Order: sequence, then structure tokens, then C-alpha cells
Amino acid sequence: MDRRDFFTVGKSTKKQAAHAKAHETVTPARTLSGINPYTGIWGTNEIIHLLKRTMFGAKKMDVDYFVTRTMNQVVDELLMPTAASPAPPVKEYTTSTQPGTPDANIAQGSTWVNDINNDGTVQSQRRSSYKKWWTGVMINQDRSIREKMIFLWTDHFGNEADEVGVGNWIYTQHSTIRQNCLGNFKQMVRNITLDLSMMRYLNGYLNTASAPDENFGRELQELFTMGKGAGSQYTEQDVKEASKVLTGWQINTNTYQTIFTSSRHSSVDKTFSAFYNNTVITGRTGATAGDLELSDLMNMIFAQNEVAKFIVRKFYRWFVYYEIDAATEANVISPLADIFRTNNYEIKPVLAALFKSEHFYDVLNQGCIIKTPLDIVIGSLREYNVNMPLASDWATSYSLWNTLYSNMILQGVNLHDPPNVAGMPAYYQEPLFHEIWITTDSLPKRNQFTDLMANSGYTTNGFKMQFDFVAYAKTLTNPGNPNDLVEETLKYLYRMNLSPQVKQQMKTQMLLSGQQYDYYWTNAWSAYIANPSTANFNIINIRVRDLFRYLMNLSEYQLS
Repeated sequence: MDRRDFFTVGKSTKKQAAHAKAHETVTPARTLSGINPYTGIWGTNEIIHLLKRTMFGAKKMDVDYFVTRTMNQVVDELLMPTAASPAPPVKEYTTSTQPGTPDANIAQGSTWVNDINNDGTVQSQRRSSYKKWWTGVMINQDRSIREKMIFLWTDHFGNEADEVGVGNWIYTQHSTIRQNCLGNFKQMVRNITLDLSMMRYLNGYLNTASAPDENFGRELQELFTMGKGAGSQYTEQDVKEASKVLTGWQINTNTYQTIFTSSRHSSVDKTFSAFYNNTVITGRTGATAGDLELSDLMNMIFAQNEVAKFIVRKFYRWFVYYEIDAATEANVISPLADIFRTNNYEIKPVLAALFKSEHFYDVLNQGCIIKTPLDIVIGSLREYNVNMPLASDWATSYSLWNTLYSNMILQGVNLHDPPNVAGMPAYYQEPLFHEIWITTDSLPKRNQFTDLMANSGYTTNGFKMQFDFVAYAKTLTNPGNPNDLVEETLKYLYRMNLSPQVKQQMKTQMLLSGQQYDYYWTNAWSAYIANPSTANFNIINIRVRDLFRYLMNLSEYQLS
């Protein structure tokens, strides 16, 4: 049963009743809400919903921080990051620093991002270093949507780091996305077009007047701006003409810069199809030809209405739900696309309208997205407020980040290494979309990760990374009352209500150790608070650990 169907079984709206014939079965409702400002209840539940969709997990301290603010204030703050950019990744991998060795001029613990090095082994280590670093950055994210947007755009532009090869270039692309993730989409596409990783991955550096390479010209339209929907009517000729526009750009491997060579550029006029209003991009010569024609190409593409709709659909599938029916297209996608175009493709206005809309907080849109591996791994560490090493202990930090990054690979996400240029199937593969995250292979690995973090954790250099459920319980309002403990825990960790019978069963079997009366837990908790000895700690730790392990192994935990 679909998550939305679950909410609508046994219910029917007046509109449904009016359209249903007496002998027909009424189909469960889809939401008909739109982007009118949300005016309903604004409380903890709505804040948790918003944070789980815009960040990796909803930390209780973040929820508490926002609970005194209005919806407009919360959304505005999430869309306005103020934290400084994180320090770049460092050389935590092991290579010799002796003169004449491949990576000798970079000391351990120093950043490698500005060092030009074309040694294959070193670059393999740097790609790995980057992914560990990015994992740590997401764990330590500020109270904003920024890290989720970086993840979104990295997937959108679909470059495989292993295929690109050069870790420095991958980090440069990450920096470009970080700088533009909440800025102007048109400008970001232009920047990415000339990005070193993109040039290498989609053969832009091989694109010449005598042999135009259609790889990027095609993906620019099919995957990055226009999509493949019914409203996207570009032609094969448009692909060929766009490729000619982009001829002449190369990579200088000695300086790690994109350069333009006019002698490799096609100076003929480029004539596009009726879809682009038969636009002719005038062929140019000289040092500025590449920039001028690229600007013309961007202006032509972004004049098409389908660009805004395609990107808004992507936002919708990332932040709301994967299914877009006729009502959603009319009531949500189209008006948001109008906002996108009206604001010259600035990203913040369209996201602000979405996150402040009645549609976003519709009950049918809550708890209906399956968590990504990042939401499971990074989200759980953040929600349980797991202690991590000091920033100065980079060796331990990178080792633990590698453990977490490796767990995400096992669950289906290899950071900055999607299966192909289209990105992760969960965001485009019909009809399953994000249901692809859960398989007979990935679900046990999700449970194995949370079980291990609950039982023993991971230890590196004497530092243990582990869920501390007792510390988490202390942050709750009334942990000495087993009913309140269960209820408040579910409020923060779950997006679905459990029946009173299930809650009673969990309380009795875990917190009360099978006993009948609540005071079995209350007395144990009070004894620990009065005297936090090892013996008293162990008594309550075993019980809360069993409770939380059980909660994380239930299917409801997989929903966001």
C-alpha cells in the first residue's frame, strides 16, 4: 500500500463522492492542495517534517531552536546559510614525503586541494579523501538546507569521480556547487559547463570544430536543463548545433584551468529548431568567441518554459514526493515554475514558496519519503548527537568518516560517484523512484549499521563512535516516565503514528523488562540520576538500547 493510500483508506472527499458512481470503488485521494501559504497548525510536528526534508535528520536541539519561531522565520533561516565554508580536505592518506616521491610537497594534515599532481595513485587517494571529508561536513552541517542542496546538485550534474580521475577537479566542482547551490541556477549551469570535472567527464575538452563531440551538448539539454518530458521538444539537430557552440574549450593539465583555443572553435552560424524559435547563434572568432556563444546558448535554453518546470519537478521529488499527477502539475509545479522564471532562475524564491505552502505540510506529504542512505547514516548520527573527534584530530576523524562513507556505499550511495550521468535512479527511475532505496540487500545493511552503532559502535585510535541512548533520553522532557519516554522518542524519530497497543508492548517488553508496572522503569531511572554508577547505568542502558534498536529495525523508521 502506498504511504498516501494509508492515510486515505476509509476516507473520501466531497469532490470524490461527487465524481464517483454508485457502483464504483472510490480511489484513495491524492492531495489537491497548492502553493497557497500554509495557515494551519505550526508546531513541533511541522518543524520536524520541514527539518527532516531539508537537512539530514531533525536534531532535537535544532527543533527546540526553531520552535519559538514562525514558519516564515524558520524557512527564511534555512534558506540563508550564514556559517563559513568548511576548511578544505587534508592529506590524511599515507604517502611518502621524501623528495622525489609523488606527493612529497604536501605534509600530512595539510590541504592538497591547490596542489597540482598528475600521479594516478595520489589522485585516487585524494578522491577518497574528498569523500571522507564531505561525509564529515554533512555531519557537522549548520542549521540550513545548504548540505542537502549540495547533495541534490551533485547528483543532478552526475559526474563520476572515479571516471574524472583527478580529486582536485572533483573538489573544485564541489566548491562551485557549494557557492551556487542556493544562488542562480542559470549561472550555476554556465559555471558547470566549463567546470574541469564536467569537461573531462562528458568530453568537452575533446570538442573541436573538425570533430564536434555531442556528449555534453546532449546532456546539457536532456539531463541538466530541459529534461525528457512532453514539453521538451529539442531535436537531434539542436544537440549537434549546441555541440558546435561549445567547441574550443580545453583543460590545461599543468595549471588545472579551463582554457579556450579559438583555432579549435567552430565559427559557423548555429541554427536551432522551431522548438528554440529557429534561433541562430552567430558564429564568432577570436579569444572571446567561446564566452559570447556560450552566453547566447544559455539565453536560448533558459528562454524555454520547460527548464523551470523540469527543475521544479526535481525539487518536488527531492523534498515532497516522487509521484507527480495532473493535480500536482497544475497546482504546484506550474505556479512554482512561474516563480522560478519570474525571478530569473534564482533558487531561493521557488524553494521558499514550496516550503511555505499548504501543499508541503499536507498530511499526505508527511512521512511518505523513504530515507536515503545519507538520511540513515548521517541523519542518525546527527539525531542522536553522536560525539565525534575534535577537528584537530584529523587522523581519527577521517578514519571514522571513511567508516560512515563505506556504510553509505553498502546501502546504495557512493558520494560523487553515481551509477551514470543521470544520477541516482531513485530520483528519475519510473515508476519506483525512491522505493529503489529499499531492497533485499540494502535493508539488512541499514539495520546492521544501526544495530552496530547501538551495540558496540566503531573505535579508532581509542575514540569510540557510538549511539548513546541514555544521553539522548536525558534530553527529553520526562524520561523517568516510560510512557512519556516512548511517546516523545517517537515524535522525534518517527513520521508515522503507532497504535497504543504497539507503544504499550514496547514499553512493557523493553523499558519494564516484561514487568507490569511503570515504576520498574521510573525507579531504575531515578536511581541512575541519583547515583550514575556503572551498575545503575547498565540497568537503564540495556533497556533503552533494546527500545531504540527495536524502533530502528521497524519499517516505519525508514520513512521521512
